[in-house]
Amino acid sequence: MKYNERIREIREDNSLTQQKVADLLHIGQRTYADYESGKTRIPVDNLLILAKFYNVSMDYITGASNIKTEYPKE
Repeated sequence: MKYNERIREIREDNSLTQQKVADLLHIGQRTYADYESGKTRIPVDNLLILAKFYNVSMDYITGASNIKTEYPKE
């Protein structure tokens, strides 16, 4: 699974709108929609924010793994 598909899947599983996630990332809803559609690449910093917010590993959120593990504890 590609990361853009994964971030959409996770957002929908958490019953969040694109606007809510865009607000979390301090970006516009259209920009976030472009991330999900694959039009624009999401910056690594934003992937980290989403992984921490959803409590999933970077491997899972980027689609490198289908095993849903928790975000590493600090």
